[in-house]
Amino acid sequence: MASNKILFVTSEAYPLIKTGGLGDVAGSLPAALKAQRQDVRVIMPAYREAMRKAEKLGFASFQIEGIPETVRLLEGRLPGTSVRLLLVDSPAHFDRPGGPYADPDGHDWADNAERFAMFSRAATAVALNKAGLVWQPDIVHCNDWQSGLVPALLNQYPNRPATVFTIHNLAYHGQFDATKFQSLKLPEYLWGVDGLEFHGGLSFIKGGLVFADMISTVSPTYAYEIRTPHFGHGLDGLLNHRADRLVGILNGVDYKQWNPAKDPHLKHAYDAQSLEGKARNKQQLQKQSGLPQRTAAPLFGLVGRLVEQKGIDLVLSIIPQLVKADAQLVVLGSGDKGFQTELEEAAAEYPDHIAAHIGYNESLAHQIEAGADMFLMPSRFEPCGLNQIYSLRYGTAPIVRHTGGLADTVVDTTDENIKQKTATGFQFEHATHEELWWTCERAISIYRDQPKLWQQIISTGMKQDFSWKQSAKHYLELYQLALDKLGGKAARP
Repeated sequence: MASNKILFVTSEAYPLIKTGGLGDVAGSLPAALKAQRQDVRVIMPAYREAMRKAEKLGFASFQIEGIPETVRLLEGRLPGTSVRLLLVDSPAHFDRPGGPYADPDGHDWADNAERFAMFSRAATAVALNKAGLVWQPDIVHCNDWQSGLVPALLNQYPNRPATVFTIHNLAYHGQFDATKFQSLKLPEYLWGVDGLEFHGGLSFIKGGLVFADMISTVSPTYAYEIRTPHFGHGLDGLLNHRADRLVGILNGVDYKQWNPAKDPHLKHAYDAQSLEGKARNKQQLQKQSGLPQRTAAPLFGLVGRLVEQKGIDLVLSIIPQLVKADAQLVVLGSGDKGFQTELEEAAAEYPDHIAAHIGYNESLAHQIEAGADMFLMPSRFEPCGLNQIYSLRYGTAPIVRHTGGLADTVVDTTDENIKQKTATGFQFEHATHEELWWTCERAISIYRDQPKLWQQIISTGMKQDFSWKQSAKHYLELYQLALDKLGGKAARP
């Protein structure tokens, strides 16, 4: 594919700010596209935390239609890359404590509709070369509901760029009261069931799903699942209607950041040829988590949001059996207060077996991946998931439910897969206590009783390649499809 100008629109990007997988993708995919000789620029809000971490920012000021205040567009580089970065600086919307979507107490910002409508208008201005940059993209790649209005707003312009919209998690719609549609002064033609209306309310994500030239999601299996009522969150009908424009592209990972042979967060480096460092990292993780340093004890790790989607309730339900099996569990995450309390209570009741680290710590996340023997991801749904891919590279066998990207990246330890030496982890079908524990028992049994087979499983996993280089090529193909679609259709009235 020839070089194109690409505007990558995101509400978060590592290392500036990150709440989940979108942050990892936005921090890595643009650099992979740049390596494919694409002219890519990332645009995101100028949050207070992002401003602290950004480097060498210049700025331009411009006016956005419908926004009385002058907005500054700060220009720099995405840290650690050569990718151009654009930060939309509107202090009234983004210069505040807390996270990008919620206040320090975890409650959604009351003005999220206004915040991300303004951000979408700023991205639209850049896309139309109305922001003083003397640069107009050929393709605008939007991500999740926070930028869902961009394809909708661009659609009214005949000479607009092609648009791509990526669903990272369909569970989050950006749903607001219908009165917001008028107060945000959105174009009237966008209202209605064929526009942004969803069950009487305003849905930001529908802007991307209805108006983008192409739609993608972050794994092939999830692309299929979201077209079913169980996973579609009320949008499966629309997604089936646009199925000819929907593709699933598996997320990649940045092996510069996630490589046990060169990981600066680890005290002991290792690789598939020499695993001695992994055993030492296990001892180190046990020590810093307050667990007895016992090599023979199977050590389970879990890093993620403590919410029902991630199956944390299933993990809590098997703790008595893990303790009885003389296994250990280290958890890092935050989320539902009830689940946090239950974890802390379990750690207090079983201090030799359970360690709970509430919150998030990037270094500790790497140390859990390196020190654990097995990694738990019993998600009820998982658009892609990245921790199971990190686990494979770190020789930590993933235990996952057969859903979304988990199904696409982990090869179950069946008799046939063992025979063919393709097994890389353990899968189970249904989100139940019984199936999760049965799968954990399978893993513990092989770990304890069949060390050669265990070495084969983790060695196979460590050799898997889920780098962004492969995924970026698929995105280039997607961009070409979007350009082709744009050339063959007229803008909606």
